[in-house]
Amino acid sequence: MIRFNNDYNHGAFESVLKELAATNGTSYAGYGEDEWCAKAERVIKKLVSNEDALIKFVPGATQANLVVISAALSPVQSVIAADTGHINCHEAASIENTGHKILELPNTDGKIDARQIAACAAAYYDGGTPEYLTEPKMVYLSFPTEKGTLYSKRELREISEVCKRYGMYLFVDGARMGYGLGSERNDLTLRDFAELCDVFYIGGTKCGALFGEALVITEASLKYRFKAHMKQNGAVLAKGWLMGLQFAVMLQNGEYFERTKRADELAMQIKTEFERKGVPFWVDSFTNQQFVILSDSQKEALAKGYYFEEEGTVPQGTVVRFCTSWATTQAEVDTLVADIAKL
Repeated sequence: MIRFNNDYNHGAFESVLKELAATNGTSYAGYGEDEWCAKAERVIKKLVSNEDALIKFVPGATQANLVVISAALSPVQSVIAADTGHINCHEAASIENTGHKILELPNTDGKIDARQIAACAAAYYDGGTPEYLTEPKMVYLSFPTEKGTLYSKRELREISEVCKRYGMYLFVDGARMGYGLGSERNDLTLRDFAELCDVFYIGGTKCGALFGEALVITEASLKYRFKAHMKQNGAVLAKGWLMGLQFAVMLQNGEYFERTKRADELAMQIKTEFERKGVPFWVDSFTNQQFVILSDSQKEALAKGYYFEEEGTVPQGTVVRFCTSWATTQAEVDTLVADIAKL
């Protein structure tokens, strides 16, 4: 059985494991106050072209989302997100548990646009700031989205302009950032995210690290005592150098970008074969997540050799996700492509 069900079913880059083993006998300062975290911070600041950015490492994406939103918002403020957003569908109401409301907007292929966001914000800010409504203070996006789609630079800039107009923070969940940056359809860079967003993160857990996400905070008002918010929410790792080391190794030589881009290329091979067989797509994705609609017989045939995720049913059949990763091999994809051809 070959796993195409997610992008976190392998350990980490061989280079990361090698460096972890080589430094296993070395002692480091705790809680991220070590030379590896400092090195990773320097690498990231160079990549985003912002020496003033605050870089912090947290163990996982849900923790990143939880800490950022709880740190940024007061109890009477809320966050705007797509109804398919990870914080709205996959995090067990962690945001609501902090006392913050999610203002969900209907998605189009996983995305929301500047017009929708402006209308949502205007209901409060242009309505006399009614005391019975929460104040929309942050917009949450995912890149790529939960449907594998991408925001363009134009779309992100338009959303950023709306956020600035209404004094809202723009926060981008980058759990799969590498796969978004590596897509043939992407026109955004890490520098663009640093310019247009107040906070975003570079995902590690799904992109080649054993675990960990690198938060990049550019908005000055969000930097104040941010580590205290991390500590309060259980997101400060005592052995923080483990995350710093991983990001330093993955990012400094470009391996992070090369291997996630390769995952996208392999996903395009899968996409092409499904297209050739006339299998319909649920959404047109150009990243490592491919969503197809399979008949019962097609699903049963592929389930004999592969793990994949079922996303629900539609009139044409079952929506299924095939997900490549940094660890996916050409041989695995060739085997899947051959079996798709037999459907």
